Amino acid sequence: MPATGCGIDWAEARHDVAVVDEHGAVIAAERIGNDAAGLARLLEILAEHAPSVGELPVAIETSKGLLVAGLRAAGRRVFAINPLAVSRYRDRYRSSRGKTDAFDAMVLANIMRTDRDAHCPLPADSVEVQALQVLTRAQQDVVWDKTTLTNRIRSLLKAFFPAALVAFERGGQAPPGIGRVPDDPDRGLHTTSRSRPIGQAVGRVTQARWPSTRYRRRGPASPEGFPW
Repeated sequence: MPATGCGIDWAEARHDVAVVDEHGAVIAAERIGNDAAGLARLLEILAEHAPSVGELPVAIETSKGLLVAGLRAAGRRVFAINPLAVSRYRDRYRSSRGKTDAFDAMVLANIMRTDRDAHCPLPADSVEVQALQVLTRAQQDVVWDKTTLTNRIRSLLKAFFPAALVAFERGGQAPPGIGRVPDDPDRGLHTTSRSRPIGQAVGRVTQARWPSTRYRRRGPASPEGFPW
């Protein structure tokens, strides 16, 4: 039987590959490594069942990574299937909640057999466009990591050192009714740290020990700026 779909269950260390025929039967199943040798073996499997690069579509649950880039560079049509959609398709073949990597690869391959027209393949972008996508995705990941780290720091300060959080977020200006924190950054943090209850312990730190952790206000008075 001719092959009609290929599914790849992606993982960090290895990938499960399944190829199905027009009746949904698995005619090839193999586990490959996440390296150059694994990619070479995958291309061999695809060539064995579909010598023409456009004949056998490949379904995978991600649109990035070296494996996807290698498949696209070889001219293969790659379909990035949402993992949530895969979980819905999985119910067609198994009523239980159990899953295995090989089983998911078979499900992905059958998606290409039965519902290929309902999904869009990754565009055949130029090398320059693909490089730009990598850069923009990396920039987005950095922004998300920064936001996550900032929220964690704010949460810890709110729980254990709320007075410092006030000073950081208001640029040295205390909330109405409390009074202004002194303009000197060292004195401001030193004064703020005396707030009760945790500030009583922090306030015993000598002035000489603050420079390494002192707060610098934004603006012309602080060229270095606030590191967060």
